[in-house]
Amino acid sequence: MRCAPRAVSRRPALAFIVVTVTLDVMGIGLLLPVLPLLLGEFTPNRDAQALWYGALIMSFGAAQFLCAPLLGALSDRYGRRPVLLLAIAGLGAMFLASALVTSLVALLFTRIAGGALAANFSVANAYAADTSRPEDRARSFGLVGAAFGVGFIIGPALGGLLGGIDLRLPFYAAAGLSALNFLYGLFVLPESLPAARRAPFQWRRVNPFAALLGLARLRSVGALVAVVALTNLAQIVLHSVWVLYTTFRFGWGPRESGLSLFFVGVAAALVQGGLLGRLIAHFGERRLAVIGLASATLAYAAYGLATAGWVMYVIISANLLAFATMPALQSLVSRAADPREQGLAMGAMAAVVSLMGVLAPLLGAPLLAEVSHLPVHDWRIGAPFFLSAALSAAAWVFAVGHFRRQRRARGAAPVLAPHDANPP
Repeated sequence: MRCAPRAVSRRPALAFIVVTVTLDVMGIGLLLPVLPLLLGEFTPNRDAQALWYGALIMSFGAAQFLCAPLLGALSDRYGRRPVLLLAIAGLGAMFLASALVTSLVALLFTRIAGGALAANFSVANAYAADTSRPEDRARSFGLVGAAFGVGFIIGPALGGLLGGIDLRLPFYAAAGLSALNFLYGLFVLPESLPAARRAPFQWRRVNPFAALLGLARLRSVGALVAVVALTNLAQIVLHSVWVLYTTFRFGWGPRESGLSLFFVGVAAALVQGGLLGRLIAHFGERRLAVIGLASATLAYAAYGLATAGWVMYVIISANLLAFATMPALQSLVSRAADPREQGLAMGAMAAVVSLMGVLAPLLGAPLLAEVSHLPVHDWRIGAPFFLSAALSAAAWVFAVGHFRRQRRARGAAPVLAPHDANPP
């Protein structure tokens, strides 16, 4: 640990956190094509497989929900770097334990531990806020989002290939990536939060429900909490059923599932890493969020109606603007937070996402289990995606209403006008 002072003395740069997030997400992405199928070794039928997979996702999200504000507040007090390093090391241990489990209960416990440690993404977003000017934060969050995209480009594709050899092999690979990520952070990652800007730690501030209330009180973004919640709930319902749904409907295996997630990662990286700055300059953050939500709503409905696997790729390609929605919303929330509480604000945002991770499998998994035995050409088998479409449509309604109220309050130009100035 003697290297820490030298690391802290370096000037923080967003590139460091982008690499860290990429390696972290690669480790998680490796598991996506195989975890639902690994459950098939422990469950007797499709219904049980879908329901147990929902339980794993729910436990992961519950642990994230409880721990995201805690990690964010700890990073506000002690700095981003030590919290990130401890979480990355713990994730590696969780991946290794997951490869060795021999029962559903043991696998469930590893997912709970993994969810608690994966809450460190809120710290990564706080790091991005530390190293960016307010007007540049949407682009910074977009770069972090692009790191997610790159991780999901490489991780699921590699996980699908390795899973075709052995369903447990991706877990060992994920543990190795976490070890590499820890070493990178230990020797390269600098601290982004100076001691003078750190806030005292208070237990009452890390209550996840109190964090949600604090987020709702942030200036001018109260209704955006509902938008963030519904947007993520729709996305996580889709994520929670994607692998099993495409397996049941199209007969996909780890390789095909991995390739589809690879394609999603390419699309996310293209938008968030390459096009986001231009999209914000042209549309403005508010208008971009509204258009992205409309695009997502149509895409979810189309996923549920697709009767051939290749159609899913067409829909993903047509839904590019949806990948810009969350960076735009994150920037609006970040602008409303005090600079000394970026970690708490991003932790609260992560708590919203994690809470949706608890609710989504309670909705999506039972719905998939209910329709899993329908004929593959029966439109009702797409019910989980129709639910996502309804949730996304509700988010769109909340967003439009919120921005219109802001426009009336400020006497500004219409929210859907081009080149929205997006005042803080």
